[in-house]
Parts: sequence; structure tokens; C-alpha cells
Amino acid sequence: MAVLVLGLVLFLGVHSTRIVAEDWRSRMVGRLGENGWKGLYTGVSLAGFALLVWGYGLARQQPVALWAPPRGMNHLAALLMLPSFVLLVAAYVPRNGIRARLHHPMVLGVKLWALAHLLANGNLADVVLFGAFLAWAVLDFRSLRRRDRARQTVFAAGTTAGTATAVLVGAALYAVFVTWAHARLFGVSPLGF
Repeated sequence: MAVLVLGLVLFLGVHSTRIVAEDWRSRMVGRLGENGWKGLYTGVSLAGFALLVWGYGLARQQPVALWAPPRGMNHLAALLMLPSFVLLVAAYVPRNGIRARLHHPMVLGVKLWALAHLLANGNLADVVLFGAFLAWAVLDFRSLRRRDRARQTVFAAGTTAGTATAVLVGAALYAVFVTWAHARLFGVSPLGF
């Protein structure tokens, strides 16, 4: 569990600098330059991600059950993942209505992903991993919205084509993930087959 926690501290810690240490981040960018900061940020992120994946795998080998999710929670989680994938894709598709309306769809997608996985899993490692991501996403979304208001950020209007692209690509990725990739990568079929 220590490796998982260390990975989460590094990964979510570096992703939280704008939430808790905006002034420090600005000083670091000034000292290292934009590319130097991005290099440090990327290095710490990758190290944290590798540690959290490794730590989660280790923790799954000796599971500590906290509760047994009620029947059907895996199906509810699978259903919630469809909009999560659409939200993640909407963060990257230019001029889509989802981003125009919600402003930060990736963070909302992470919230939904974490919540879905908390509903379907009752082991300690799951609660630590998905609970940490859910807490981070809630704080990050709040911070982003506050920053948007302070800067009076205006988001580009969405188009039908951009919105349709985000929905269709997100749904296609979801279909691949739920029917094949999740079981292949994590050894668990979200639909139970």
C-alpha cells in the first residue's frame, strides 16, 4: 500500500500545484523556464503514475475487503463510464458544445470515473486509489472554475460537428474499453463476462 500512496502523492501532488501552490508554481516556472517546468512536471507525473500502477497491482494481490458492493454496481459503473469517456474526449475535440458548456470536461470525466469505480469496488486499495482521484477532481474543478471567473475566461462556442465528434469518439473508445481493453489491461471484465 505504501507504493500506491507514494505514487498518488507524486502524481496528484504535481497535478495539484495550481490548486494549493500557485505562487510557488509561478516562481518555479520563472526559475526553470516554461520548458524546464514542463520537464519536471512530466518527470514527476510519470514516476508517480508508474508507482501508483505498480502499487495498486501489489495491493490487489493481498486485498483488504472493506465492503461487498451490492449486486449490479459493476453494471452501474459500466454505464457511468460512457459519459466519462465522452467527457474525456470532449476535452480534446475543438469547438464542441460539451466543453463550451462544462468548461473542464476532463476533470468532470475523472470525477465520474472515480465515482463509478468506488461504487463497484470495496477493497482498501480501490478506496485509496479512486477516493484520492475523486477528492482531487472535486478540488481541481473548484479551483479551475474560480480561476476562470477571476480571469473572465470565455470558452469558444461549440459546433454540432465538434459535439458529435466528441460523443462518437468517446462512445467508440468506451465500447472498445468495456468489451475488450479493461479485461485485457486489468484482468476484470466490467460487464462480468
